Amino acid sequence: MTRTSGPARIVVLCPHFEPDTAPTGVVMSRIVAELTSLGHEVHVVTALPWYRNHSIEPSWGGSWVRRETTAWGSISRVHPFPGDDKTNLARRAVGFLGYTFLAGLEALRIGRPLSRVDAVIAMSPPITLGLTGWLVSRARRGSMIFNIQDVFPDAAIETGAITNRWIISVAKAVESASYSVSDAVTVLSDDLAGNVRAKMKAGGMTSASRDRVHVIPNFVDTDAITPSGRLTPYRSELGLGDGLVVLYAGNVGFSQSLDLLIDAAEALPEVTFLINGNGAARPELERRAAGRTNVRFADYIEPHRLSELLATGDIHVVPLKAGLARVSVPSKTYSIMAAGRPVLASIDEGTAVPAILTESGGGMAVPPDDLAAFVAALRELLAGPERATAMGVAGRAWVEREASPVAVGAAYHQLIESVRA
Repeated sequence: MTRTSGPARIVVLCPHFEPDTAPTGVVMSRIVAELTSLGHEVHVVTALPWYRNHSIEPSWGGSWVRRETTAWGSISRVHPFPGDDKTNLARRAVGFLGYTFLAGLEALRIGRPLSRVDAVIAMSPPITLGLTGWLVSRARRGSMIFNIQDVFPDAAIETGAITNRWIISVAKAVESASYSVSDAVTVLSDDLAGNVRAKMKAGGMTSASRDRVHVIPNFVDTDAITPSGRLTPYRSELGLGDGLVVLYAGNVGFSQSLDLLIDAAEALPEVTFLINGNGAARPELERRAAGRTNVRFADYIEPHRLSELLATGDIHVVPLKAGLARVSVPSKTYSIMAAGRPVLASIDEGTAVPAILTESGGGMAVPPDDLAAFVAALRELLAGPERATAMGVAGRAWVEREASPVAVGAAYHQLIESVRA
């Protein structure tokens, strides 16, 4: 009989974990911290840190697997087979499969080989961890919780990253199978839940199966990210002066409509537009911005300086291409609000981020890929600094109340207790 009281033994499969800087790694690291604070024994299987430069960090190289024992369980890090060319789908697929295979083997061994666990939490993307997590959960006689950060392959299809019909069919089949074998599926918002439930219904799954979908939002560490003055040391390092800064901080990929910033910079020459981060779309953006002195690019900043980076921007933008907000919730929104800065989102109406901004009063949302609406909203915020400041204050108050790590940790604790039964 499965245990239903006392601390649980949990295996976590995730692509990133501290000290890796990927947003999903930050999320899962804190979920694990909250679960262990509640007394649970947790064994993490993740990748060697590689997110920052799409290659294994120099200090972590030299071994395909690294293991460490912690006070609360253990961490195993396996080779992620990274590649820096996101357009090479064959190379990426081989990397995902290689990482998934190693992670699956390690998950069978970790915390005493094949010993019983209460739950396996597997994070997607990559979608391949879903079935791997299920196999591990069955081999170790526990329940499977499938944690969805982005609904795949929807995002890849919407951006055109995947166009091959055979690959799309295989990816959708893996996605559907992962939902069907999971004891619980977690998503970040109600609209993502609707997306997943609709697919489950189309796949012939019963209403009872669809009831296994749970909404548990991401969160932000309001102790680590706090409001502070705009004239930061980072401004001085970049030579930005004391002028107005519109900031995008995060992955510079094809899902984000960062062309909007380049075009808005032409309409607002008195404002500096800072794109802080790395990614596959950055070279083309830099080419487009050549000669525009009010567009600046900077690499990822050290994690301990995130609060300083966020304070550097007067207005933060969260741009996502049309159709993607129903498959992804940009977690950077919470961090911006924690820093007490207003958010301007260019994103699908009726999805999570516009709802959060309306409920909190922490910013504005305009339709995706609409340059005229985007520039008009920027002008409005820049012309009304008192209103922008009030949005920042309101956003900070909302995340303190609604998006705390403790609340999210408690939600996962309750879900684990329910699947143990």
